[in-house]
Amino acid sequence: METLDSLPAGASATIIELQGDDAATRRLMELGLLPGEPIELIGRAPFGDPLAVLIRGTRIALRSTDARRIRIRLPPTD
Repeated sequence: METLDSLPAGASATIIELQGDDAATRRLMELGLLPGEPIELIGRAPFGDPLAVLIRGTRIALRSTDARRIRIRLPPTD
């Protein structure tokens, strides 16, 4: 399965699940990163960390380590 940190800039996907059961995972869920939500990777900082994502109309900066916890499904290709 793909994770959010492997998504190219400008691409969209759907969140499948968040891995882990700790405070960091709960915080991501409180920010709206929930299974079934569409998410777009807007871009990355010059050295790759943090990542900027768009979810529910809100831009959020995520560390790469947190983005690796988020499993995604890419949209089907024709």
